[in-house]
Amino acid sequence: MKKETPNFRNVTENPCHMCMPMGGIIPFKGIEQSMVILHGSQGCATYMRRHIAEHFNEPIDVGSSSLNEKGTVYGGEQNLKTGLDNIMKVYRPKLVGVLTTCLAETIGEDIERITSDYLRDRGLEGFPVVTVPTPGYGDSHFEGYWFTLTRIVTKLTQRAKRHSRVNVIVPNISPADIREIKRLLELMGVEYILFPDFSETLDRPFEKPYQKIPAGGTRTADIKVMAGSAATIQFGMTVEDSMSPGRFLQTEYDVPLYNLPIPMGVENTDLFFACLKEITGKEMPASLRLERGRLLDAMVDSHKYNFHGRSVIFGEPELVFAVTKTCSENGIFPVVVATGSRNSKLPRLLKGFLHELEIETRILTSSDFTQIRKNSREMGANIAIGSSEGRYLTEKEGIPLVRLGFPIHDRVGGQRLLSVGYTGTTMFLDRITNTLLENKLTNYRSSMYQKYYKNYHAAVPAH
Repeated sequence: MKKETPNFRNVTENPCHMCMPMGGIIPFKGIEQSMVILHGSQGCATYMRRHIAEHFNEPIDVGSSSLNEKGTVYGGEQNLKTGLDNIMKVYRPKLVGVLTTCLAETIGEDIERITSDYLRDRGLEGFPVVTVPTPGYGDSHFEGYWFTLTRIVTKLTQRAKRHSRVNVIVPNISPADIREIKRLLELMGVEYILFPDFSETLDRPFEKPYQKIPAGGTRTADIKVMAGSAATIQFGMTVEDSMSPGRFLQTEYDVPLYNLPIPMGVENTDLFFACLKEITGKEMPASLRLERGRLLDAMVDSHKYNFHGRSVIFGEPELVFAVTKTCSENGIFPVVVATGSRNSKLPRLLKGFLHELEIETRILTSSDFTQIRKNSREMGANIAIGSSEGRYLTEKEGIPLVRLGFPIHDRVGGQRLLSVGYTGTTMFLDRITNTLLENKLTNYRSSMYQKYYKNYHAAVPAH
């Protein structure tokens, strides 16, 4: 197994990540009746609205302070206050998130002071405003997502009386995955506070009249009492402690933390249910044991096809870790594992089990798709798993792509892709197996000709 040094070229070509405020927007979309505003130029908000809307196929409202040249020189305090006035008037939210951009951070805007002055001047003391410094150059959207979660929990939670509910903190997975996790918790009879919950807000049903802020999301009242929960389950193995809401709750309020991988694959999903049993004492119901059995049967059915797979896996560190573990369980051996994040935990976690495989795996951090393409070609990858940004691997290298994660822009239904739990893993494996089969059968005749006939005819002289 080989670990490459980070990508130190002078330019990034087709990056394997997005900017920090992009990730910061999504948690606010998972809080009931919340709205978010970006303190920066209008273009930032427009770009991020479009990017998120094309993935979830939902209208995405993001406010902007619309900083211009004058605000850049003299400060954008008045712009932000005017923007907050408009947000309050048009949306009437119960919570507002304020994120910064490169421009606001570069000129040194103090959004905590500005928002405090705003609330005092408008007579809104006590109204929840969560400020999050998220310069685009600070980190990737992965860190923006988790840092925002931590800021929200830090701002809203209060010391509370102990209760029996379990905090469940989820990464940036699909709304369908969040709905599945909630279904599993309910089948287990577990009382929970799931945060953030954008299972309905970013995959809303069609309804009239149109609502500017869709129904759903984690209630702010529930976030406040997370400090009194029986335990916290956080699907954040690759998250640094400084950006971990679960670690904050453990440190500040003594809430026991169970840091788990995303429940994909047999081992990770078993670990999730074992954790629930340890916390609540409740056994897995018979219906879930049947789902587990069907997953095992699907693994047996597809192994004769999957063992041909040599995968390149890329995306956000937490999802990459879970997918790599799942592929390793099923013989779809990972030859390239990559993330655009500077995450330091992912390589260490991967080494913990990849050394058991009898293949070489290249682990890339701070990578872009030029580097991923080069390594995929050199390692003989024949299937890619990740977001639609990986289409370059198909276009340039002929490696078929199984779309997973964020963003998916060239297909419909990214918000409905189910990949967690026993049933979700079965569906995920079917997508991989069928992609391998399609690629094999589509190219079967040409590959056989190249292997057995072309070279033969070239070697035999014509008579």
